Amino acid sequence: MARGLSGAQAARRARLVSAARALALDGGYGAVTMHDVADRAEVGRATVYRYFASKDHLLTEVATDWARGVTEDLDAVAVGETAAERLTAVLERIVRTAAAELTLTSAIVQAVTADDPSVDEARTVLFLLVRDRLAAAIGEPVPGWDQAEVVLGHVLLAALVSLTSLHRPVDEVAEVVRTSGRLVLAGALAAAEDGTVTRAASAGGA
Repeated sequence: MARGLSGAQAARRARLVSAARALALDGGYGAVTMHDVADRAEVGRATVYRYFASKDHLLTEVATDWARGVTEDLDAVAVGETAAERLTAVLERIVRTAAAELTLTSAIVQAVTADDPSVDEARTVLFLLVRDRLAAAIGEPVPGWDQAEVVLGHVLLAALVSLTSLHRPVDEVAEVVRTSGRLVLAGALAAAEDGTVTRAASAGGA
């Protein structure tokens, strides 16, 4: 994590992430080695391990940087009059950007799903970033949204696997995430409404 780093250390860490991203974009997961990352960033190999415990840890940080860039201009991305339109616009943007950089996306998916304890914290940061971006796109509080976020996280991961491993057409995958976003949001709103009605009925009976 980048917490507590000096300006020079943060800049060096950012160079390492940028170098790993460039290698993954050119050659995929197999092209990223700590040795090559160090060479590309012009630092010693020990320096890479000072910031990242493993290749998968490093590539998961690349994933977070990638996701932040994809959703950075949220006002321009989350276009629509309704919460569902804004949410599905962000989901589709993620899918289409991933499809345009399939080699990088494949490397990211392999790293994020790795059985590597050093990835755990970085993976949590990535999840929280995506969760916050989706919530911001909706623009209004949705009771019980936590569970809906988990579902959409799985949908997005499945979408990226469909693009990279199953080689499904981007239009098909985009439609799947749009439909999933609408259904999940509608379900969360319906559940919240049912809960409100139930509570009100119970209060009335009391």
